[in-house]
Amino acid sequence: MAEQARAAAGGLFESLKILAGDLVGIVHTRLELLSLDLAEERVHLTTLLVLGLVALFCLCAGVVLLAILIAVAFWESHRLAALAGLTAFFLAAGATLVILAMHKARTRPRLFEASLAELAKDRQQLRPGP
Repeated sequence: MAEQARAAAGGLFESLKILAGDLVGIVHTRLELLSLDLAEERVHLTTLLVLGLVALFCLCAGVVLLAILIAVAFWESHRLAALAGLTAFFLAAGATLVILAMHKARTRPRLFEASLAELAKDRQQLRPGP
C-alpha cells in the first residue's frame, strides 16, 4: 500500500524504481535458491562418493576372503566346480549391479529442480492475463 502511494506521488520514475527493486528481489531470491541447490548437491555427491568407496572396499575384501574360503573348502573334492560357481556368481552380480547403476543414473532427479519450478511459477505470474 505504501509503495502504491509513493508511486502515485512520484509518478512514472518512482514506479519504475519500485518495479526494478521488485525484480532485483526476485532475482536475488532465485539466486539464493540456486546456490542452496548447488551446495545441497555437492554435499550429497560427496557423501555418496565416500560411502560408496568405503562400502566397495569392505565388500571387495569380504568377497575375496569368501572366494578363498570356498575354494579351499572344496579343494580336494570339487575344486573346478567351486571355482566355476564362484566365477558365475561374481559375473552375474557384477552385471546386475551395472544394470542397477545405469538405471539409477537415468532416473535421478534433475539438478536445480526446485529452482526451475520457482522460475516457472514466476514466469507464469508475470505473463499477461487472458
